[in-house]
Amino acid sequence: MIFNFPTIKIPGLKGKSLFSLAADNKKFGVFGGVFTPNTLTILGIIMYLRLGWVVGNAGILGAIAIIIISKSISVCTALSMSSITTNIKIGAGGAYSIISKSLGLEAGGSIGIPFYISLMLSAALYIMGFTEGWLRIFPNHPAMLVTFSAWAVLLVISYISAHFAIRVQYLIMVIVGFSILSFFLTKNEPVSTAQLIGDFEDAGFWKVFAIFFPAVTGIMAGANMSGDLKNPRRAIPLGTLSSIGITMLIYIGIAFVAYRYISPEELRSNQMAIVDNSRWNSVVIAGILAATFSSALGTMVGAPRVLQALAEHKIVPFHKSFAKKTSSSEPRNAIIFTGASIALVLLAGNLNALASLITMFFLITYGMINIVTFIPQSMKIISFRPSFKIPRFVSLFGALGSVVIMFLINPVFSLVALSVIIILYIWLVKRGLKSDWGDIRGGMFLALAERASQVALRFPRHQVSWKPDLLLPVEDPRAWSGSLLFIKNIAYPSGSIFAFTVKKEKTEETEKDLHNFLEPLKDGTILVNSTILEDKSFLNVAKLVIQTLNSGALRPNTLFLTMSRERKKDSTIKTLLGHSSRNGMGTIILRIHPRLSFGMQKTVNLWLRDKSPNWHMSVLIALQLIRNWDGKLNLVSSTPDPDKKNYISGFLQHLSDQARLPDTTNFYVLTGDFMKCMKDAPPADLNIFGIAEDPDFRFMRKAPDEINSSCLFIKDSGSENALV
Repeated sequence: MIFNFPTIKIPGLKGKSLFSLAADNKKFGVFGGVFTPNTLTILGIIMYLRLGWVVGNAGILGAIAIIIISKSISVCTALSMSSITTNIKIGAGGAYSIISKSLGLEAGGSIGIPFYISLMLSAALYIMGFTEGWLRIFPNHPAMLVTFSAWAVLLVISYISAHFAIRVQYLIMVIVGFSILSFFLTKNEPVSTAQLIGDFEDAGFWKVFAIFFPAVTGIMAGANMSGDLKNPRRAIPLGTLSSIGITMLIYIGIAFVAYRYISPEELRSNQMAIVDNSRWNSVVIAGILAATFSSALGTMVGAPRVLQALAEHKIVPFHKSFAKKTSSSEPRNAIIFTGASIALVLLAGNLNALASLITMFFLITYGMINIVTFIPQSMKIISFRPSFKIPRFVSLFGALGSVVIMFLINPVFSLVALSVIIILYIWLVKRGLKSDWGDIRGGMFLALAERASQVALRFPRHQVSWKPDLLLPVEDPRAWSGSLLFIKNIAYPSGSIFAFTVKKEKTEETEKDLHNFLEPLKDGTILVNSTILEDKSFLNVAKLVIQTLNSGALRPNTLFLTMSRERKKDSTIKTLLGHSSRNGMGTIILRIHPRLSFGMQKTVNLWLRDKSPNWHMSVLIALQLIRNWDGKLNLVSSTPDPDKKNYISGFLQHLSDQARLPDTTNFYVLTGDFMKCMKDAPPADLNIFGIAEDPDFRFMRKAPDEINSSCLFIKDSGSENALV
């Protein structure tokens, strides 16, 4: 039996059902879901144990500069993230969801997987930091026992529910707040040796900057909870920006107090200077423990949700198991796996070597968030209309700044991190992932193509850039199957094909036939386009297509025709020949030998006449074919006058040198009647001839039988040059 529950209309709730109302009540708002985890991740161990050292080396002005430069990257990223989340319906996974919905699952996954691993490793680092702080209070406690006790407590809290974890973080925030207040109420007198600008005795500016920068990489803690937020479009921008602003004031305030009341020598030599110079030392130590514990808790709550989002779209192995959620939306399987992985990492020991790599993955994620905002801003597409608008230079600065800082911190790890992401992207592309949403990739490449087309139109087509761009008028797609591979061998690897067919009525069968005909050509290298046009006259439509396409930047330059057995169609070919010439296109006419087809696809005979203006395109097509066939070329000519044999032989060799033909090219000069010469020609799988101004269709139809091979008849457009 199915029960339909009534909709309760409550002002401001727009008629949500009892079940959806209950689900909303289980989700988080701005303060609990974003501001609290962000703030506690940012106010971490570096604030307590490294900020004083930064001030001691850089002085107050240098320290403020480092804080502002670092924060500027996170501010730009937060602004970009705020903008993009007010334009799309963000799902679970935070940064992964934003990137995948903008650039596709492949890009989202290639960033999301290392981002998840970084969160997991970060949790292990925070637990180790908690252990170090604990051992300063209780030096006799076994380190491994402290580490795994902390791990077990964190895993239990995150396993119970995110709500319980957030409640614990409220308590931690109070402790951290009191520890900061204790330092602000320092018992010291102002020092006389305070420095506005430090001497950077322990390290240079950028080294000091690199040590401090991880302090500002906690802005994704709230976004990672995106699937558990009541209103991500409001919560992520408001919670992230407010947490960045408040923590920046706190960092500057602590830096100023350290500068004013602690000597530079003590700040540089004593990493516990902030603890030792606070009014209540025990409160600050409690704050250190709370900060490292909360940072670990934030990542242990957020990381499984990123893994669950990746699994939901089948990006990671065992996705069916990791994608499962409980009735209260807790990804328990992902939590258990993440907890077990963190335990293995803790057993491995020291993670200092991986700390830089972790930071690299965070920075790449920040950079991608800025890029996915900058791209639609630049494209000016109508679908990008966020309610939170930012200037384009903000996202550009955030993207470039992330890359620059990566290489300033560690060039080697930057290259390693980028290589990992590229490898993951290629792997995910090969898997052929499918998403339920569209993304901007197609529009992005289309916009680039349009811009490139505009630039291309400013420059005339030059002979040096010629490539075979074929226009195929297809009367019956099924009748072209024998010449399909041959067409590909002409166009491959840089050419293009535009095919069209004309029918009185467009039907599914016609579309299927045309699709099946062109499918073998679509190997990702050759650009293939096709269309079906409705009309009664094939010839009129073909003429209109030639005229229409002639005005574009990506217009075809060669009309490709096949010679029918029906003589009545010769007039159509002759008309199209003339029309293509008037519109600056060359023409290729194929006549296939009924039995031999293209033989072994090894040898091409190219027939040339002395002083003929119509040979450039024939040479270029012959070169295309022997390259793709891995074959050999014969230059063949004939003369009724034996006395001219040496002269023509010299002409062929000179042309071969000028056109840079392969060294294996052979030369044949045949004497006597032309039809007799055809029979004496060397055996070949294809013979290429020029087309006269007044085409001899009788000869063109008869030639394959006379020469015992398929034949190609070519007419230049005048824009080809085999000598460039």
